[in-house]
Amino acid sequence: MRIILAPMEGVVDHLMREMLTAIGGYDLCVTEFVRVVDQKLPTRVFTRLCPELLQGGKTLAGTPVRVQLLGQEPDWLAENAVRAVELGSPGVDLNFGCPAKTVNKSRGGAVLLRDTEQLYRIVKAVRAAVPAEFPVTAKIRLGYEDTRLAIANACAIAEAGASSLAIHARTKSDGYRPPAYWPWIAKIKQQVAIPLVANGEIWNAEQALLCQEQSQCQDIMLGRGALAMPNLAQHIRLKQPPLPWPEVLALLMRYSEFEMSGEKGKYYANRVKQWFSYLKLQYPQASELFQQLRVLTRSADILALLQQQREITERAEARSV
Repeated sequence: MRIILAPMEGVVDHLMREMLTAIGGYDLCVTEFVRVVDQKLPTRVFTRLCPELLQGGKTLAGTPVRVQLLGQEPDWLAENAVRAVELGSPGVDLNFGCPAKTVNKSRGGAVLLRDTEQLYRIVKAVRAAVPAEFPVTAKIRLGYEDTRLAIANACAIAEAGASSLAIHARTKSDGYRPPAYWPWIAKIKQQVAIPLVANGEIWNAEQALLCQEQSQCQDIMLGRGALAMPNLAQHIRLKQPPLPWPEVLALLMRYSEFEMSGEKGKYYANRVKQWFSYLKLQYPQASELFQQLRVLTRSADILALLQQQREITERAEARSV
């Protein structure tokens, strides 16, 4: 079984990748998408979204990080794919699954699932341009409004030369509403020869096993579940219990310090609130704390609240010993 950390725009940045891979259990990470329009992008665009390129294309824990590209022009995507691997990315991933309206309006992401021929042209061009030793992978949903083209799209991507295909088992119209339709992945698997990776609605070890059974895929990709339970990969792989709440608080403090000191510090308040929206699905303590945190706008106030909560938790633990 391979476990891959999913690309999540605006959430799974390089700091989150560093923290989650340090906990362990991941075989690969995929970056937030690099938007390609009509030019060969400069090096700084790639290293901003994937600083791991400056350290051998891996997180500090040694997990490979693959650059993801999003766009609709085959030739420009091919040129930028070559640049990505030249800069150190261990392969290239192509985004055909992003459901964001702004992305879809510019013919990127999931909207391309309406155009099977264009999917083929894009993958074909990128595969032809990138040296054979580097994987060219793709991520799709089951469709845009419906699943009518699910098998055709997967076949086109495979025939164009993709090394593997991750499938989020919902359509764009489904968004993130449960359930994920894992049996659909099994239908697709009967029609394509390349390896498939199952994605969608995996929140714990039991669901991971059920996903593997219903999708007939060994390999899985974790997204929102990895944010709800930071050690989800090890929970699945080694049957570890969920990370204790005091350790989650320590993780939040480390994340806060890194985010506030980095160039994305101005987004810190929104990012930590977004993370809490997932944590509260697993931890009752996060749900209670979120009620206080959600009204705060200043980063310093949020950090102070987290520090206060950590001190309260430590005192409670000391009394119980």
